[in-house]
Amino acid sequence: MLGLALLTGLGGVALLAQIEGDRGIPPIASNGDFEIRGLEVNVSGDNAEDARTKGWREAARKGWVKLWESNGSGGAAPGIDDSTLESMISAIVVEQEQIGPRRYIARLGVIFDRTRASERLGMTGARARSAPMLVIPVLYQGGVATVFETRNPWQKAWAEYRTGNSAIDYVRPAGSGSDSLLLTAGQLDRRSRNWWRVILDEFGAADVVMPLARLEREYPGGPVRGTFTARLGPDNLFLGSFTLTARNEAEVPKMLEQAIGKMDRMFSDALANGLLRPDPTLNIAPQVDPALIDQLIAAEGPARSDSGTQAGPDAGPTVAATTAAVVTSTIIVQFATPDGAAFDAGIGALRGLSGVKSAITTSTAIGGTSVMRVTYAGEIDALAAALKAQGWRVSAGADALSIRK
Repeated sequence: MLGLALLTGLGGVALLAQIEGDRGIPPIASNGDFEIRGLEVNVSGDNAEDARTKGWREAARKGWVKLWESNGSGGAAPGIDDSTLESMISAIVVEQEQIGPRRYIARLGVIFDRTRASERLGMTGARARSAPMLVIPVLYQGGVATVFETRNPWQKAWAEYRTGNSAIDYVRPAGSGSDSLLLTAGQLDRRSRNWWRVILDEFGAADVVMPLARLEREYPGGPVRGTFTARLGPDNLFLGSFTLTARNEAEVPKMLEQAIGKMDRMFSDALANGLLRPDPTLNIAPQVDPALIDQLIAAEGPARSDSGTQAGPDAGPTVAATTAAVVTSTIIVQFATPDGAAFDAGIGALRGLSGVKSAITTSTAIGGTSVMRVTYAGEIDALAAALKAQGWRVSAGADALSIRK
């Protein structure tokens, strides 16, 4: 018994060691504003403050030209006075700067307010975006593949990427907690649709994209060669690959930022070509063939009256021949499980309901939210009503329910 308790304790310590620590970088908020990065300025002024002000204004003008070229209606960017241009800018991002007594040298980014800039760009209507896509950024370096096991520059670059300009709706995990256990490089080789469905449901995504980066260093302090590959879906579909080179270690973040921009264009092109759409095999909702239902009804033969005799054509209007097809639904049910008793209560409540054919636990999270896949003889609204009658608080979504006491 002492040995078993010791092993149990050591197992708990090992599990905590795998999920604790300084890992994962939360992604920045993407509010849809336009961002232009990597604007080089080199200006002089009457003093340091004047030089910096002139540098920021020059970056704003350069950023407006680039924004027009990438999102405008074609042709040369129209001239805008500094005050109007400043009214469209949400923030200036300092990537690198050197300030002298009368000199300002910097690499800056400019963030333009989408609402105000769109009017000048002539953009109308809503921009089409993809379904939510889970991002699993895998970095290969030093013979090791990492995702969220340790903090790494590739995951950091994706966390800092502003997705508001993209046509892809990226779902970027923070990498903390259990993320480092669920999302690993080995996940890319899994083909089980059930397992992928559990992962995607956990993060609220419809499919997955895998941006891979392989960094090779020729010698310490020397050039860093990066090979980048874009892959899609549970079948690890290859979309494209390219290489970039940084002159030294200090330029690696800039190379990774450039690589993400190229990858985003790859994913956007795949979306435009119809490749980047949710894999239909990931949809676990049953598809009922209407022809099969008609065939089963026909096999039952003519309807019988209450007296047990067949209802013929002369039976009169008092004899009704009715055949009802029962709809079977597959519903994802999330339920709060702060402890083991709550977990048992949730399972017992669902399995005890009339009409529930099966209730399979797909995710168990004691102290969090567990998930079950329920097959129910009826519509989702009927199941929600039955749970409310038992005293559960129910929130309904698309083929999914969230319940709690």
